[in-house]
Amino acid sequence: MKCIKIFFLISFINIFGQTNIENQTAYNFPKIKSNITMPVTIPLSEISNMINASVKELIYQDDSYTDNNNDQFKVKVWKTRPIRLVGGTSQNLLIEVPLKIWAEKGIGTLGIYTYQNTTFETVMYFNTTLNFQNNWTIATSTKPNGFKWVTKPVLDYGRIQIPITSLVEKSLVEQQQKFCKTIDQQMATQLNFQQYAVMAWNVFSNPFNISEEYNTWLKVSPIAVNITPLKFYANQINTNIGIDIYSETFTGTKPEASLPIKTASNFNFSPNLSDNFLLQTTANIPYTEASNIARKTFLNKEFDVRDSKVKITDIRVYGVDDKIMIEAQTDGYIKGTCIISGIPVYDETKRKIVLSNTKFKLKTSNIIHKTASVLFQGKIVKMIEEEYGIPTEDLENSSKKSIEEAFNKEYYKGLKMYGKVFNLKPTKILLTSSAITAVIDTNASLKLTLGGI
Repeated sequence: MKCIKIFFLISFINIFGQTNIENQTAYNFPKIKSNITMPVTIPLSEISNMINASVKELIYQDDSYTDNNNDQFKVKVWKTRPIRLVGGTSQNLLIEVPLKIWAEKGIGTLGIYTYQNTTFETVMYFNTTLNFQNNWTIATSTKPNGFKWVTKPVLDYGRIQIPITSLVEKSLVEQQQKFCKTIDQQMATQLNFQQYAVMAWNVFSNPFNISEEYNTWLKVSPIAVNITPLKFYANQINTNIGIDIYSETFTGTKPEASLPIKTASNFNFSPNLSDNFLLQTTANIPYTEASNIARKTFLNKEFDVRDSKVKITDIRVYGVDDKIMIEAQTDGYIKGTCIISGIPVYDETKRKIVLSNTKFKLKTSNIIHKTASVLFQGKIVKMIEEEYGIPTEDLENSSKKSIEEAFNKEYYKGLKMYGKVFNLKPTKILLTSSAITAVIDTNASLKLTLGGI
């Protein structure tokens, strides 16, 4: 059962956390609450391989004639073939152990004995019930499930054939009962994943880079873990893990990892969890960058108004409440400050953040300019609506690539994670005092498998 311990340690390597989420950086970008679900498959063949690697060929040995009330009996028990595991229907494992047994029996009285030995084979069965408790421990109840004789034990004294099946069975049943208790005691003390959960989270709590080009970091902080009951099949154990998280996206300097935790919170049992999940992250575009985009697009642009020219000499972008403000300085026939305001939305066709519900305002001291602004308004507003936009295509593509690379890795030998991003796009635009924040919905799936350990 040591293999189960190893598996669960590795399986939950990325999901442990606590509800106390610390903000340890100078950034003030919004935290997005979302969730990740991940099917986990445990092939019983892998568990069998690890069990067989840990169980010695010689399972049991009695080298004394005089123990057990001077029974004049010795016995050795070997494993003849690999131990086999089969999944039951009620969170249990059926364990089949094929055995070769050598036995020697003394016949006689008054301390004078004649000894004869024999070798025979049997198959021993166990039934182990697993109960994964929400404090990260596994409780087991192991019971013997009988024997099947392949060849029955018989001592051959020439004319006398002495069956010793009942004697051998009695000894093995006693040892099997003791072995069951030992298994359960070891499980209770060793399969406490609290310490491993703490260790795993503290090692893997660092943010990871999702875009080198944009120097963008994703920080995921779990707040609750949900697990479906274990399902046992003929050749595997399945479960689903759901993690409620806060995700934060940072640009620039890598944010600090969360403070180390000392205890892992209990998880919750959930009857059903979806195979796919929605992960929400954020992409933050400072107003300085939005202004640079506007300058590259519109600086020194000229408009014809009443046979004269109006030229944009400077432009900047900032936010007021829920609106983006584009403030353009103009010279020529109309000299003043034009302010075009609009609500930012994501245009899926252009793959840009654009303005909707735009409004125009002209600040100028010249009354003639105010009269002429009606003509100018239509031209500049149309240009802003058609040409201005903050492109997100490169960010979307690089984020998708980086997330899939993080999803498809072998974090430990034999532990493979497979993931696919089905769709990734901004769905909501938020404005802060210093940046435009795009909330990005990522529809994806993850699967964890164990193989080749």
